[in-house]
Amino acid sequence: MTIGADGTILNRHRKLMPTNPERMVWGFGDAMGLRLVETPLGRIGTLICWESYMPLARFALYAQNIDIYVAPTWDSGETWLATLNHIAREGGCWVLSTATALETDDIPDEFLDRERLFAEGVWINPGDAVVVKPFGGVVAGPLHKVKKILYANIDVEAARAARRSLDVAGHYGRPDIFRLEIDRKPKPAAYFDDCAPPL
Repeated sequence: MTIGADGTILNRHRKLMPTNPERMVWGFGDAMGLRLVETPLGRIGTLICWESYMPLARFALYAQNIDIYVAPTWDSGETWLATLNHIAREGGCWVLSTATALETDDIPDEFLDRERLFAEGVWINPGDAVVVKPFGGVVAGPLHKVKKILYANIDVEAARAARRSLDVAGHYGRPDIFRLEIDRKPKPAAYFDDCAPPL
C-alpha cells in the first residue's frame, strides 16, 4: 500500500505473482494497483519482490512516467543490486529497495521448531536496503547485515532529466510497433447478485 502523509491509502497493490512457497497461501493479484501515486515528492509506484523481474509489470510503471520506484523485497545480494541498477537506468527513475534484515535472534522463542530450523546467531537475510539514482549508481546503502533506517536525498528532477535521453515508454518505446495492454479492472473471487428471487 502507498499511504499518504495524512494516513489516507493512496494505492493498494496486490502482488501479481506469488513466488515459491507464497503460492501455498496467496493467489494471483490483479493489475488494479499498477498505478502511480502523485505526491509532493514525485510520482511513486511499487512492485513487490520478484515482480521487479517482470519486464511488462515494470513497463506498466515506466509508461506512467515513474519518478520513484519502490521495491520491497526478500531478495538481497549482488544480483539484486544489479537488477535495481538496471531498473534505474531502464526506467530513468530513483529506485528504493526496502529489505528484510533478519537474524535468528529475531525469531520468537515460541516459533514452532525454532531450534531445528534456525541455527543461533546466523543472518537469515542480510537485508541490503539501498537507494539507486536514475540511470544507475548507488547513492545510499546497501545496508548489509545492518538494521537501521536508510536515508538519502532525492532530487525528482534527476529522474525526469534521465528520461530525456532514454525514455523506454516514450521516444525510445516505438509505439508504432510495440504495444502493451493492461487490464486494471478488479478481479473479485466471487460476484453476488442480490436480486435473485427467494427460494
